[in-house]
Amino acid sequence: MADPISNVAGAVNAYARTVQNATKPGIAARDTGQEDEFADLVKGAIREAVAIGKESERQSLSAVKDQADLSEVVTAVAEAELTLQTVVTVRDKVIEAYKEIIKMPI
Repeated sequence: MADPISNVAGAVNAYARTVQNATKPGIAARDTGQEDEFADLVKGAIREAVAIGKESERQSLSAVKDQADLSEVVTAVAEAELTLQTVVTVRDKVIEAYKEIIKMPI
């Protein structure tokens, strides 16, 4: 089951590192940060979404075999549905932002 607290804590830590780097003067502040932080954050979120989907499928298969508690199955499926909705919403926002950037004059 996903741990929302660790996701929030990771995001807060990434934000704190960004703020610390932003307080440094000049271009050095931009160049001293780790370049892969955002990419790592996105990759981690995608991995967790996949793991949640797999857990939901595992719970569903267990239910078909009469080996799982119905409330656990419903919880896993609802969590997978919410995760999918979140991923789709984030994807839509990224595409929307990309389209806005493309519209900007050079």
